[in-house]
Amino acid sequence: MTSKFKVTPDLVDLLKRSGSQEKAVALAATHEIAKALEIPLRQGVLNGNILDGIYEPIQLEPGVVPEFPLDFLAPGTEKDYVAYTMPNHGYTPQRNVEGDYVMVPTYDIGSSIDWILKYARNARWDIVSRAMEALEASFTKKLNDDGWHTVIAAGVDRNIVVFDSDASSGQFTKRLISLMKTVMRRNGGGNSTSLNRGMLTDVYLSPEALEDIRNWNVDQVDEVTRREIFVADDGSGPLSRVFGVNLHDIDELGEGQEYQLFYTSQLSGTLPSGDVEILVGLDLRKNDSFVMPIDEPLQIFEDTELHRQRRAGFYGWQSQGFASLDNRRTLVASI
Repeated sequence: MTSKFKVTPDLVDLLKRSGSQEKAVALAATHEIAKALEIPLRQGVLNGNILDGIYEPIQLEPGVVPEFPLDFLAPGTEKDYVAYTMPNHGYTPQRNVEGDYVMVPTYDIGSSIDWILKYARNARWDIVSRAMEALEASFTKKLNDDGWHTVIAAGVDRNIVVFDSDASSGQFTKRLISLMKTVMRRNGGGNSTSLNRGMLTDVYLSPEALEDIRNWNVDQVDEVTRREIFVADDGSGPLSRVFGVNLHDIDELGEGQEYQLFYTSQLSGTLPSGDVEILVGLDLRKNDSFVMPIDEPLQIFEDTELHRQRRAGFYGWQSQGFASLDNRRTLVASI
């Protein structure tokens, strides 16, 4: 049982009533449960995922057009901006024409979950809470994929792959971070005094690449730093930042993994000879590129057709879109 589904006596009573043999009583209780769980589910879908900190969720009012200007920070540089959007459910992200603004299409996603009524009658919140976690995870997985597909597509469009030519195949080095920082700066537009020029702030990489830090020899770091690495916990100290750049390991990156295959197969991305996986560098100093307009937040409903099957359950949907408004905020590297 997770804390987001905190069980109270009222919820226990609701769950028991949702398993009632009287259909009207059962459906009324299931409706109340759906509304009680909608808010924590909505919060979990938006925050508990590998997009947290990248995209800015923007709740749109009904009827508002999801339109974003591209040149409001630097008029006259419209040609430098290239936007990528997720056009629809299941589509590959596509490049948008350069101009003064971009229209971000939104699309619907949905999912459902159910269980047998005897679990409700016996107040088995341990089973129901796991079912709700599965429902949340199905939404989160879809949003993760669409958001990251948009990020990677924006990086591929730049036609820049940074790599350390002195490193062994598959080896993550601190020199690679230095090269990424320089390339992000050189190709970010403007000059050394520009207020909004590119700067590498975060790098996303595979767990295997992050673990390479533990094997850095004295030709990479001094003995004091090696000692710090040796005693460091996961996600702390030298395993979380290098040269001021935040490191994030995600399972979907790495040789043969989901986002790696998306890069090479669906986007036809290329790797330098001998390299086997990609890293993704982002500039996350300002929320001026990665946006997630939401025109219909997550809504949860009771499934009224399941009672005749002696089951209870919920279904839900939400409508959103993804866009990278400026692909100069994204950089692909390889090891």
